[in-house]
Amino acid sequence: MSRLARTDRPYDVVLFGATGFVGTLTAEYLAAHAPEGLRWAIAGRSERRLEELRDRLPAGSAIGVLRADAADPASLRDLARQARVVATTVGPYASHGEELVAACADSGADYLDLCGEPEFVDLVYVRHDTRARESGARLVHACGFDSVPHDLGVYFTVGQLPEGVPLTVDGFVRADAAFSGGTFASALGQFGRPGRVRAAARDRARHEPRLMGRRVSAPTGAPRFADEVGAWALPLPTLDPQIVRRSARALERYGPDFRYRHYAAVRHLPVAVGGAAAVGALAAAAQLPPARRWLSGRLKPGEGPSAERRARSWFSVRFVGEGGGRQVFTEVAGGDPGYDETAKMFAESALSLALDDLPETAGQVTTAVAMADALIGRLRAAGLTFRVAASRRSESRLTTRI
Repeated sequence: MSRLARTDRPYDVVLFGATGFVGTLTAEYLAAHAPEGLRWAIAGRSERRLEELRDRLPAGSAIGVLRADAADPASLRDLARQARVVATTVGPYASHGEELVAACADSGADYLDLCGEPEFVDLVYVRHDTRARESGARLVHACGFDSVPHDLGVYFTVGQLPEGVPLTVDGFVRADAAFSGGTFASALGQFGRPGRVRAAARDRARHEPRLMGRRVSAPTGAPRFADEVGAWALPLPTLDPQIVRRSARALERYGPDFRYRHYAAVRHLPVAVGGAAAVGALAAAAQLPPARRWLSGRLKPGEGPSAERRARSWFSVRFVGEGGGRQVFTEVAGGDPGYDETAKMFAESALSLALDDLPETAGQVTTAVAMADALIGRLRAAGLTFRVAASRRSESRLTTRI
């Protein structure tokens, strides 16, 4: 099904899970920033709650309401047939996401989510990438803090380096923010099923075509003190480096031999040691069902911090890129990563898929492959920082201030 054949669908964008915490923030962002004439709708299980949300939004009468349930495949197929782009916040995705992906892949609707779950992303590739390529659907995962700043930040950094030479990029993440309930639930799910995560990764590796004539890697770096950013660097066990690696595999601009490493940047050693111990303890506890159940009750999906706490939150991702005898420092930065900025990134990704003149792609693709410069432009206009530092010395001064 061609993209032109989808323009007669009732809605350009449908937001599924709109009454959840991040879903509501995304709906509010779309209501405030969607261009005139955008045909969009909110969707979820409760028609009453959807109508209450619509009534609170500016110009809410023009927003559609669609009832759909992640446990009802027929309702998801109906939803996908009505939309050019379906954006879903309903997770954990390994438990609640696959039927909607299947519906979008079959109907040719573009799909995007906030998934940070490697197992789900790998399963979707194996089971639905081929069908999505046939229908023309773009399946774009990780369109929030996982993994837009990192994927587009590396893309932006590569653009400052010479072409046709081996390139290396290291990313260093700093943030002051609260976890979302959905992120916490997804992390617990992944920590609690390491065997399934590894099995999904192996299955994907068997199905992925071999990269010919180029090398791309995203190894787990060792903990170290990183002079280039003046902080302790701890490897981050997130989806982000996998997303970056897939962008690099797809785009020749990343050069003949590309390597990316992903770290948390922590200024003080005791904090770094404590953080590593906390992650290890969480991963160990998630292996035990009683402990996992207790932890899952501490912060539930759909819950989140107050507007005042979010207003104090921030993130910064610094990148150090090298290649062809040149070294560059770049930064992607913004406000509250888990909620406000995630809603912004998610909404702008949906608008970009629906409205922008983008490369012809289909199947499971990353934000850098599907939207790249168009989405960077949107996010800059929306207040996120994408910048190049003048030199190592100026970067050091900036790190000290922050």
